[in-house]
Amino acid sequence: YIRSVSESTKAGREYAAAYAAHYTGRDLPAALQLYMDVIAAHPNTREAGYSRTQVHNIVNSVVPKQELFDAQVNLAAAHCAHAGQAT
Repeated sequence: YIRSVSESTKAGREYAAAYAAHYTGRDLPAALQLYMDVIAAHPNTREAGYSRTQVHNIVNSVVPKQELFDAQVNLAAAHCAHAGQAT
């Protein structure tokens, strides 16, 4: 129990730093890296979930919609081909 509380507290501090970089500092590259660090270090915490949402927010704010859609289609096609499901 103490370990999970400690991890949660650490994840919370790291998420707060990422959030501050994102919204106070307006440093999107730093915020993106800090959010990814939270996800990597604390994958099963609420903060990792919050970080994933913020990563999506950053992606949607900097990547043009058509480019994002094209990348998703290409990714899906590559996975289908890899799985042997390509037509």
